[in-house]
Amino acid sequence: MKTLKNISAYQSIIFDCDGVILNSNHIKTQAFFNVTKKYGIDYATNLQEYHILKGGISRYEKFDYFFREILKRKPVKNEMDQILNNFSLNVKNQLLDCEVEKSLLKFREISPDALWVVVSGGDQDELREVFDKRKLSKNFNGGIYGSPRNKYEIMDDLISSGKVPNKSLFIGDSEYDAKVASNFKLDFVFLSQWTDVHNWESKYKDCSFANIDELIESLHVIE
Repeated sequence: MKTLKNISAYQSIIFDCDGVILNSNHIKTQAFFNVTKKYGIDYATNLQEYHILKGGISRYEKFDYFFREILKRKPVKNEMDQILNNFSLNVKNQLLDCEVEKSLLKFREISPDALWVVVSGGDQDELREVFDKRKLSKNFNGGIYGSPRNKYEIMDDLISSGKVPNKSLFIGDSEYDAKVASNFKLDFVFLSQWTDVHNWESKYKDCSFANIDELIESLHVIE
């Protein structure tokens, strides 16, 4: 397993949201089932399983998959907009109430000069509203970004525009996050406390990145 540098060595820290900043993975998982169960329990369960398998990918891609590969048809007029709206209604209030990573503010105190950025699969407008209402936005001086752009597109824009410097750390809770970090040659930390990844202990036993149970563990160098 890769060791983690001292946090002060990083010029910027990039955070996923669900399962990292907010304990919200279970909220999204249930919402995918809730908004599609009218099509049939088996279909809704299939989408729910796909969502867990593809953690970190946006709802837009997952609902596209739902129609294309599970229902095997195109959505009729306004059907996709309606399902996306229902999903947002299902999750927004719960995102305003769910647990925030307990050491987030302490983590900010020991990285006062670092650029903090959110790069999430969650809807960008929804994220910014939730972060504003929960008074979290002020911590993320590098911005809060989400879908409909995917994480590769967001990171490509941030790096190519010079908004994010080279010495960056990505903190995520999915295999997709690890792949994004690797693609842009960022150090990566897998945060396991709220992850949806099944059997992550065995899957990442010999991985090339550090993994920690809680954010507070990364306040120190991992030996």
